[in-house]
Amino acid sequence: MTKEELASMFDHTFLKAYASRDDFIKLCDEAKDIGATMVAINSEPVKLCKELLKGTSIHVGAAISFPLGQTTLDIKLAETKQAIDDGADEIDYVINVGKAKMHDWDYIEKEMKSIVQLCHQNNRICKVIFENCYLTKGEIKHIALIAKQVKPDYIKTSTGFGISGATVEDVRLMKETVGDEVKVKAAGGIRDWKTCQAMIEAGASRIGTSSSLKILEKFEKYCG
Repeated sequence: MTKEELASMFDHTFLKAYASRDDFIKLCDEAKDIGATMVAINSEPVKLCKELLKGTSIHVGAAISFPLGQTTLDIKLAETKQAIDDGADEIDYVINVGKAKMHDWDYIEKEMKSIVQLCHQNNRICKVIFENCYLTKGEIKHIALIAKQVKPDYIKTSTGFGISGATVEDVRLMKETVGDEVKVKAAGGIRDWKTCQAMIEAGASRIGTSSSLKILEKFEKYCG
């Protein structure tokens, strides 16, 4: 793997509540410098980042119902539609974790089908955030099996705002469950090359991180 190939796996991330215009300018400039695939932001600054990245191939990704997932399906769909209208190329939405804990699988499937359909009708990439730190291995597998049928583009480990982030064990479980039907994104707590490498080896095709530059620096040091 080259440094450029690694950078192309990154969703370069800034999802802080205090994010300002200067933060988004810096984020987008860094994404351009390293050749990231996407910038991951909340939905409000989508228009700004789309303008900042005009003329590049870098996608703008909007986080929907972030980070709790505890909004109604209608609200999630409205936020998704607004983000798409504002220029989002990719949507990362948080499932209703409470419904998953209650094993209301019909709700989880309906929610996933509705949001994936809206994204795909508009030729947008859709990622489903599980928030694995609150789920049992059986629950993770069950949601992944639903995804295998619904076919979002990616299933994703975490928001990075839960009690823990991505684990190699969870990435491997998710990938083994969906196989080649759906890709896996690892996010949450990935701050160094060693951790990033482990996630990729476990089956992750995308890495969500705010430490892209640091990871690439270490990769170049040890692997360049």
